[in-house]
Formats: sequence, C-alpha cells, structure tokens
Amino acid sequence: MATTHRCCCRRRLALAVLALCACAAASSISHAQQQDLERFQRQLEQIRRDTILEINPDVPLGQRTYIDYGAYVTFGYLSLDDNVDENHVLRQYELFPYFRLNIDGAHEFFLRGRVGWRDFNDGDSFDGRGDERIDPDLDAGYYRFDLARSRAAYAGEQLDYNVVFKGGRDLVYWANGLVLSQDIDGVMVDLSWRTDIGLSLIAGVTPTRTVDFDASRPNFDHNTRRGFYGAMLSKAIGRHRPYVYGLVQRDYNDDDPLVQGPVSTEFEYDSHYLGVGSAGSFGDRWLYGVELVHEGGSGLSNSFSGDSLFIEPIPQTKEDIDAWAANLRVDYLLADVRRSRFTGEVIVASGDDDRVLSTSDTFGGNTPGTDDNAFNGFGLLNTGLAFAPQVSNLTSFRVGASTFPFADGGGVLSRIQIGADWFVFYRTDSDAVIDEPLIPGSEGERYLGWEPDVFLNWQITSDVTLSIRYGLFFPNDDVFESDEPRHFIHTGVTYAF
Repeated sequence: MATTHRCCCRRRLALAVLALCACAAASSISHAQQQDLERFQRQLEQIRRDTILEINPDVPLGQRTYIDYGAYVTFGYLSLDDNVDENHVLRQYELFPYFRLNIDGAHEFFLRGRVGWRDFNDGDSFDGRGDERIDPDLDAGYYRFDLARSRAAYAGEQLDYNVVFKGGRDLVYWANGLVLSQDIDGVMVDLSWRTDIGLSLIAGVTPTRTVDFDASRPNFDHNTRRGFYGAMLSKAIGRHRPYVYGLVQRDYNDDDPLVQGPVSTEFEYDSHYLGVGSAGSFGDRWLYGVELVHEGGSGLSNSFSGDSLFIEPIPQTKEDIDAWAANLRVDYLLADVRRSRFTGEVIVASGDDDRVLSTSDTFGGNTPGTDDNAFNGFGLLNTGLAFAPQVSNLTSFRVGASTFPFADGGGVLSRIQIGADWFVFYRTDSDAVIDEPLIPGSEGERYLGWEPDVFLNWQITSDVTLSIRYGLFFPNDDVFESDEPRHFIHTGVTYAF
C-alpha cells in the first residue's frame, strides 16, 4: 500500500513539474532537457580526453632544453539517442595549438589552447541554441618544477626525497577517478621520500566553463566555480601502493535562484570525502585498482512539495550528506605481441529514496528534514557510451577486452587497436531515482538495462589518427518509458602538425 501511494504521488508530481516548467520563460529549457545536456557534455568530455591521450607528445627528458610547439585539429561526427528516443547529430571541429618548453627535466612550461565549432542538425542541439562556437580558451597551462631533477642537473646531487610543484591549469585525477577527475586552476604539490612514501596536495578551483553535476542550477553548463582542497598519503609495499585521502569541495557558485512559477530554488552543495584504496599488481599480468569513499557535508533540500497536483513552494533547509561509493578495476595482460588485455570493473554508489526527481540535482532533490544519501562526486568513470549515467544510485558491472590484431604483421595495420566492453546496470537503492526520469510504479525494480560498446583506434600515420566508438543501450521497459535501444556513434579524425 505504501509503495502504491508513493507511485501515485510521484505520478502527480511529474505532471505538476511539467506544468511548472511550461510556465517558465520561453528561452529556458526543461529540467529533462537540462539533464540530457549534462549527460551529453560528459560524453563529449570523455571523448576529448581520449583524443588528448592518443596524441599528447612525451617529453624526452634526456635533452637539456626541449622546445615543442604545434597543433592538432580534430573532426568528429556524433549521432546519439536521448532518453525519449530523439536522435541528435553533431559535427564538431576543434583546433588545439600547444607550446612546451622543458629545461633539464627540472622546469617545464606548457600551454594548450582550444577553439572550435559545433554544427548540429536542425533542432538537434540540447540547449535549443543550435550551432555554436566553442569559444577560444586555455585548455591547459602550467609551470612544473622537479626538485630532484634540478639538483641532479645543476649540483650533481642525488636526493632521496623529492618535491614536484605544479601551478596553473591541468587535469587532476585522483586514485581510480571515482571522486576527482577535473580540470583545476590552482596548485598541486607531490612530496615523496625514497620512492616509498608519497603525499599529494591540491588547492584550486574549477575553470569557469566547467559543466556542473547539478543540471538544475542556472548556467550549470558554462559558469561553474567549485573549490577543491585535499591531501592523499600513499606508501609502496612491494607491488602494492595503498593510499588514504581527504578532499573538501566548496560551492563558490553565486547564481541567482532558479525561479519556475511560484517555486524559487537556491543552490548550495558543500561536500567532503574520506577515501581509502590501493593500486598495484599480482605478478606480471594482473593489475588492479580499488577505491572506497564516504561522502559527508551538507546541501540545500528540495524547494517544492509534490503532495498534490499543484506544486507548492516550501522552505529549503540545509541537510547533512551521508553517502558512499566504491570502485574496483582489474586488468589481465596476456603479455603477447598484440598487447591484448582483459578488463573487469565494478562501480557501486549509494542513492536516496526520498529524492524527488533526480539523484544529483537540487531542484527535485533531497526531501527537507532528511539526510541526503545520494553519492555525488566529481570523477569521470566509464559508465558506457550510450547510457552514460551519473555515478549516483548506480551499480555497474563491466567486462572488456582490447588488442592490436595485426601487430605481428608490421606496416600501417599493426597500429590498429580494437576492443569491446559489456555493461550491466542496476539501481543501488531500488526505491530511489537516478539522473533521468523513470516510469511510475518502477519502485522495487533494480535492473536498468545492459549495453555493449565497441571501439577502434588506428594511428594511420604519425600525424593522423582515426577513432570509432559505437554503443547500444537496451533499457529495461519496466523502468523506462521507452524500451527502444539507444544508439551512440562517434567517428573522429585527428591531424597533428
């Protein structure tokens, strides 16, 4: 009886929210469209990082002074289906000029810019703005100093400790990437002692154009300021490196409230994370990484009541966050000439069964007077190409494999890599929402669906790289409004010069 009553309330609430959104200004987009836009931006960010990894040049530290400059251009074609079976087609063009100066391996200066253009099919953009320019911006830029290499180069001294300082803008990736995988403007310091003990420190804020995890916040896709302050301590024990860390996140966004009809929503989400884990290997073929984290802090509650057909504004309250998440990755290397490997991964993140519409948003979020049990971090894990859910109220299983099938033949075909991943998705809390709408009456159903992904990377020449990605999500029709498969197709060509 309680479940039936909750389903009816959520049905009435969904109708009321649709009516409320219809009253918003004509230039705004609906809550569901905002969630689609946030997911789309995360998918593009994953592709961007894959591209950078494929072409980013290494620095030959053996040279006294090394200067490298140039650019690479990318053309990408993307076709994907959203959660209401609407297909979106995008052609994206980007230019990344870069400059690197390295002196004796001790001093490094690096700059990489970014500019581009997004060309959508008519009516296919997620924010309703149509084609858009990717404004010129600093993609990465920093100064890095290595004390040990400096003393070796200029004093001939070998230190049994080291201090590596980096100041500027760069990607910060902690542990498995469960809690933190963000571009940061700030200071990063790595301290080490005899290669056994390491301490990493970070203090900085996200670049303004970072896409926020809370898709209901005004300007979430182009005006975000969150601060990160933390430390990670690690120690090498044989082939293993266990670690423990603490990270504080502070919300510096100073947006006006979101006003929709009679409802006004304020935003404030301050969190902290305590994590433990380890990375290393068992023998020469088994690699692993494991991370377990508890999230605390506080955030503002939902701003409306859904007990009737018509939404009524209610006072927001600051409530405690009490959430958790875990991630385990294992790789098995065949150690063959084709560099074949098999991968397994598990992701588990807690949910909150009194959140109203979304596991990550403030609007339609946590019920006043209750702890927020939905985990929300700032990482970027592999949750599939087509479904790509937030790591919140999610249990995901992945198995995969990759190889260079023609590596033993030599020639241009030897640089072809192919691979595949297979995912199965569940809700951690079967009564809690995820980051997209579910059908009324789906409470108690944990299974969300499954997805196969395939990919191909081909370094055709030293300057030209081709990448192809295809994903197909099969949703559970007991949970989602549509049981139609969702397709994701991306083809990209990169030319470096």
